[in-house]
Amino acid sequence: MRTLPIPDEIPVAGRWRRGRGTPLECIDPANGDVIAKLTAASPADVDEAARAGATAAAAPSWRDLLPHERARFLVRIGDLIDRHADELAELQTRNTGKTRAETRALASSAAGTFQFYAAALETTETPLSPQRGPYLTMSVPEPIGVVGAITPWNSPIASDAQKIAPALAAGNAVLLKPAEATPLVSLALARLTVEAGLPPALLSVLPGKGSVVGDAIVRHPAVGKVSFTGGTNTGRAVGHLAADKFMPLTSELGGKSPTIVFDDADLDQAAAGILFGIFSSSGQSCIAGSRIFVPEPVYGEFVERLVAGAQRLRVGPGTDPASQVGPLVTFAHRDRVAAMVDRAREEGANVLCGGRIPDAPELTGGAYYLPTLLDGLSNDARTCQEEIFGPVGVVLPYRDEDELIAQANDTIYGLACGIWTRDYRRAWRVARRIDAGTVWINTYKQFSIATPFSGMKASGVGTDKGRDAILRYTRQKSLYWGLDEAPLPWAR
Repeated sequence: MRTLPIPDEIPVAGRWRRGRGTPLECIDPANGDVIAKLTAASPADVDEAARAGATAAAAPSWRDLLPHERARFLVRIGDLIDRHADELAELQTRNTGKTRAETRALASSAAGTFQFYAAALETTETPLSPQRGPYLTMSVPEPIGVVGAITPWNSPIASDAQKIAPALAAGNAVLLKPAEATPLVSLALARLTVEAGLPPALLSVLPGKGSVVGDAIVRHPAVGKVSFTGGTNTGRAVGHLAADKFMPLTSELGGKSPTIVFDDADLDQAAAGILFGIFSSSGQSCIAGSRIFVPEPVYGEFVERLVAGAQRLRVGPGTDPASQVGPLVTFAHRDRVAAMVDRAREEGANVLCGGRIPDAPELTGGAYYLPTLLDGLSNDARTCQEEIFGPVGVVLPYRDEDELIAQANDTIYGLACGIWTRDYRRAWRVARRIDAGTVWINTYKQFSIATPFSGMKASGVGTDKGRDAILRYTRQKSLYWGLDEAPLPWAR
């Protein structure tokens, strides 16, 4: 099996070359080593890619393909990702610091995403509308043309696939803007699409700063839709630009998700699930269960289990199979997380475990932060309201269900929630009352590409994933077929 090369060029408008933007270094956060040097894309590159993408999407060789013919490209891309999943995982671990187990799962997820949308494309039907007169009506989906896809650094290849695959299935060209710090696996994915025979210019990968490259993509007149995953503040700015263009936007933004333990829960199962929900990915996940609500009668017992479990987690480089918590994505982000924990102390938090940069000699060269649990805060503290995006959870006691629901929903976010209980009636009742796009019951952080994913409130607008995602990258056109042989009566 060949090794995927570390890229030093970017695909712009069907041609691999150096970008015309600023130099860009990719750092291994486990040790601070420079693993790649690129030149970022520029607004001029975005313009070239958008124009070429519009031409490629309108070309009969792509536009006129039947669904099963377009699906073959998706199948080939998915198969190539699957074939090179280990190399893609290795590249992503070096660029993001994530554990190999996680990056291998993300690569497999990406392969499955392309294969799922190939199947969905082949089996999607266009229904006839109920007849209401001497005419037949139907609505047909048509490609938007050029779609902008802006993805985050915490799950690059999986997020890329969730946007690229349905957009290509719908017949569009895609301008992919990966996160500035983690573009390598996105560029490797682009190489595989070339190997799969995807027509040139249907996918351009444009790394660089969001304020430069992302802004140029959103503003470009040829771009007819943007799918954005990232921070809420940036999402608001993207939303304003999209509104100015009357352009559809899908956004998956931040979260401050509650995870709820009830007194009848299997406490061992709940503790294991909560530790996974907040500390996997080193807490760098929009759906991290960072507010942990525990009923007062079992609070002390459960917190002891949680702290003991957090202290047993193995912190280390993602390349070590024993590691459970890898480094944070950059040293600057690690320092931001540390500063937010220091602020929590100022707010009166008790540090139950962690709360510092590790001092083990083998970890001092990396961007590590110990798994941290806090308590002693009220839900209205800044620490409980603002997304930390690191391995930090806050434990909060509650007395009754109504108080719990009020606190859990007392946030600007509404992305996810976890519930741990043996009572299925209570699980149903509470799940329906929580403001969240996804609720996990006696599990956490499990995903299916077949299941829609969305956020409420400041956690985003629109929906990703699911069978209907292909239609979200189309425009609907209604056709009326007259059946009456007589002229319209008005003209008589």
